[in-house]
Amino acid sequence: MKRKIILVLVCIFVVSVFCTGNTPESGKLQVSVSILPQKFFVEKIGGDLVDAMVMVPPGGDPHIYEPRPQQMVELSRSKLYFAIGIDFEHSWLERFSSANPDMKIIHTGENIEKIAMQQVELEISKEEGGHEGHDHSEEGGHEHHHHGEEGGHDPHIWLSPPLVSEQLQIILQNLIQIDPGNENVYRTNYDAFIEEIDVLDTELKNMFSDGNIKKEFIVFHPAWGYFAKAYDLRQIPVEIEGKEPKPRDLIKLIDYAKTNKIRIIFVQPQISPQTVSMIANEIGGEVITADPLAENWLENMNIVAKKFRDSMK
Repeated sequence: MKRKIILVLVCIFVVSVFCTGNTPESGKLQVSVSILPQKFFVEKIGGDLVDAMVMVPPGGDPHIYEPRPQQMVELSRSKLYFAIGIDFEHSWLERFSSANPDMKIIHTGENIEKIAMQQVELEISKEEGGHEGHDHSEEGGHEHHHHGEEGGHDPHIWLSPPLVSEQLQIILQNLIQIDPGNENVYRTNYDAFIEEIDVLDTELKNMFSDGNIKKEFIVFHPAWGYFAKAYDLRQIPVEIEGKEPKPRDLIKLIDYAKTNKIRIIFVQPQISPQTVSMIANEIGGEVITADPLAENWLENMNIVAKKFRDSMK
């Protein structure tokens, strides 16, 4: 019922927009994206020529977010929509297209090989007083899918600098296609941004190249799988297949953290389950925020990487 009401309101608003001849006062190319990091990507390339409207606002949960009617009105002015594969897109992209048939929808991750959302089976030796287990991580050859996110595949492709570089090529190509007169500006901005990402990538490789660090970190929601893969790290998630762990799995995780002296659990600000605080208390550690949806992607990647690095010492 709620969605039907939204669609009715959208139709009323869109008719109003077109009947009044309402166009963007800024004169900029109107583009829509799903999440804040994408807004950063588009505006780094588009500069002053592009205005990117983000659907999931700060604090919004991209798994379950439903756009507001006013957002749908703004969407009616967009020439391009850059999709990235998050949950809410599966329910809404078709409706976006119906609301604005002239808007081109581009999937920036269509050529990126997705990895599975994994449950890591922790291996704890009897000598340490823990529970036996076998490694079902990527190295162990077995995977458990996270149901509800792209059919078990990890959608968080914006958290790997090398994969962001691939997405930027698609963004650049489509901006040029729809606005060829400003191709030189877009290419210049793109080249500058790629240089910044290359510098970041080199810094992160150096940051995690120390053989003396643990190279593994615990997170509640497994959003950092592509990041871990890019820098030869191991992400250990608390959440299993979109759900909080069973008591047996929780005991294993606590034992593993104690055995390996892991004292930090990372959470994203959009999700703050009580389970995390309980685990932190059990291991004598603390909970630290690692935001996968911060708008200033470049700055945020540096901040989060340093948090991960410090937790591994």
